[in-house]
Amino acid sequence: MAYQSFSRDEENTFEVEPLCLKAFKQRWYLVARSPYYNKVMIYALDRVHWLEVKDKGFKYPSDFIPEVFFEDCFGIIADQNIDVETVKIKVSVGQANYLRSLTLHQTQKEIERNDEYSIFTVRLRPTFDFRQEILSQGCDIEVLEPKWFRDEVAEISKHMWNNYKND
Repeated sequence: MAYQSFSRDEENTFEVEPLCLKAFKQRWYLVARSPYYNKVMIYALDRVHWLEVKDKGFKYPSDFIPEVFFEDCFGIIADQNIDVETVKIKVSVGQANYLRSLTLHQTQKEIERNDEYSIFTVRLRPTFDFRQEILSQGCDIEVLEPKWFRDEVAEISKHMWNNYKND
């Protein structure tokens, strides 16, 4: 496979052992084991420049179950170095209706509801793609817990404000 990530100026060619495909945010991804790194990697199909099926086979790992691999993930990032945590968010009343109809994660629970806001929890790995989803909701969502994740979102929000404050 010849693949060019967004972080590289050139494409790289290497072998992979395909395990499954996954769709997320209108993109398809190839989930494959990299023999070079000896781990499962995820590749966006729109960044694959060339793909060839070889005669050389491989043994599909009997312990790889795609649903289990992604169960603690928001989207496509399955970073095992980030612990699974309960994230508590406060959501404006209008946005809460949206989250009730299109949940963030299968573990989502609404634990408080009133005329002004709702509080939801999700239990997952708070990875980059989840943080991006939270930030995309603007001021309609406030991260309450865990503190490190709240601080991270707050710091990004401060940087965003700095981009606009002089207008």
